[in-house]
Parts: sequence; C-alpha cells; structure tokens
Amino acid sequence: MIETKNLSKSFDDIKAIDCVTAVMKTGAVFGLIGSNGAGKSTFLRMLAGILKQDKGIILIDGKQVYENIEVKLRCFFIPDEQYFFPNSTPEGMMRYYKSIYPRFDTQRFYRLLDNFGLSKNRRINTISKGMKKQLSVILAVSSGTDNIICDETFDGLDPVARQAVKSLFAADIADRNLTPIIASHNLRELEDICDHVGLLHKGGILFSADLEDMKLGIHKLQCAFGQPMAKENFEGLNIVNFEQRGSLITMTVRGR
Repeated sequence: MIETKNLSKSFDDIKAIDCVTAVMKTGAVFGLIGSNGAGKSTFLRMLAGILKQDKGIILIDGKQVYENIEVKLRCFFIPDEQYFFPNSTPEGMMRYYKSIYPRFDTQRFYRLLDNFGLSKNRRINTISKGMKKQLSVILAVSSGTDNIICDETFDGLDPVARQAVKSLFAADIADRNLTPIIASHNLRELEDICDHVGLLHKGGILFSADLEDMKLGIHKLQCAFGQPMAKENFEGLNIVNFEQRGSLITMTVRGR
C-alpha cells in the first residue's frame, strides 16, 4: 500500500503540492485526475522518490521512499516525456533496465515487443511518440516491479494500443498484485480501468473515492406527475440537476 500524509512541495514561490493525503491500495488502479498544471507530475515524481517533499511523508508498505534503494527498486516511473539514451535501441534500454531491476523478465520483453510490432534494433529516436510510450510500458511491466507510476501514459496512444496497455495492467494485477498509479487530465481514459480516483486541483486533492461508489451514488430519475411539481417538493433528495418538460421531470440525484 502507498500512503501520503500532508504532502507538500514548492518551487520558489509556486506551491505545486499542498497538503495532499491519499491512499493507494495494493493490487488496485489509482487514477489521478487533474488539468495541466494541477501538480500531477510533481506528485508522481515524489511517489517515485525522484523529488523530495518539503513537508509530509510518503510510505510504501510503511517505508519511506526518498533515497531508499530497496523501496525504489519496487517502483517503475514512466514520465510524460520519455527519456532514452541517445541513439539507443529497445534492446539496449532493456539491457540497461535489466541491470537495475533484479526481476526483469527478458523473455516477456521480447514477446511484448513482437506483440506491439516494435523492432528490438531500431533506433528509438526514429519512432513515433506513441511507440515510445508503448516501449516504456513494455519495459515497465517486464521489470517485475510491484508499482508502476504513469504520467499521462495513455496520451498519444491510439485506441488499439491504449486497450492493449490496459489489458497488460489488468493481467499483472490479477497475476502478481501489481499496483498502477496513472495520472491523466481525462477521466474517460481511466474510468474503465481505475478502482479509485483522486481529483487534483491547484496542488490539492479535492476528493478521493472509489469509482464504483461514485457511479453507484449518482442516479438519473424520470418521473411523470398528474399535477405540476417544483424542485422544492423533493426536499429529501440531493438533486444535482432538475429539468421539467410538461408533466415529465428529469432529475440527477446523488445518494443511495
């Protein structure tokens, strides 16, 4: 389990993350939703131990992350802008990551390269942005880490590749209890894979909830009455939206 408590980070006078508390359960997909500049990348870099927080704590299974090699070996970070060594190839990057992660699965790496139609010897600087993201995901799942931290990983992927990546994550969650943390500015990209979402805005989490509970907690009701009815007649309901056309009333209601 990954926990953050009162996490804060500033760059000079800019407050990037402000007192964020969140829990990411093992074997579940945590989706971090927020607009550009909301602080998603900063938050993920602190989870991965790349940046040190100014205040608060980050714990992975009860252990601090920053400068803790044992814990960082259990995490693979995929940044929004992928970095690969100059003139490197997929096979060259595989050898590099294999030297870092003791559980790296070479056979799986080559198998996934074939599945995604990527060449092991083609220079990475000659392939598209979407193909680079696919390569990053292949390296991540082949690393054998317990946690994969993804910054806008689905951005730039075509629908087929996006679904293939989601299937990879789902298989690893089932097989070895993988915990993916995925940041995106688009909830629709994540709603079919996430178990839990947190909305990050101006450095703070506005709310954090199980996606299924959120879906179960919102209902659309259509009612027909023989006499005029106003919104005030439904005081016991938490009405998000109320529309009336003749005798037909349509309401979006929050609650059980």
